[in-house]
Amino acid sequence: MDFNSSLRIAATGLHAQTARMRVIAENIANADSAGKTPGDDPYRRRIPTFQSHFDSEIGGRVVEIGRLAYDQSDFTTRYEPGHPAADASGFVKYPNVNTLIESVDMRQAQRSYEANLNVVTVTRQMLGRTLDLLRG
Repeated sequence: MDFNSSLRIAATGLHAQTARMRVIAENIANADSAGKTPGDDPYRRRIPTFQSHFDSEIGGRVVEIGRLAYDQSDFTTRYEPGHPAADASGFVKYPNVNTLIESVDMRQAQRSYEANLNVVTVTRQMLGRTLDLLRG
């Protein structure tokens, strides 16, 4: 595998992790978004998926963000009888987003992003040293 292939594979990982972090940020931002009227479903947590395939042009497997799946777990409910979205019993449905889980997922995405960034950095250093050897 050559330097260009390494850079392109790492770039697909960077792109996929960036998209993952964007989805996680959206989940966190909507963690307390209740419906507006009784019976409305609140925001449903989204889960990014990944797909990998062999890229014959670069001779390696690349990763890309797949479709977004929806977390089918139950919404949480809180007793808030004065809320505009409260049902007849006074309960309001809130998103099925757990900010602790989202924070852990964000940290994992950041670490994966950093690992791919390190591949890019090391590859660029190796390329620079190779050019230095060829010059001297």
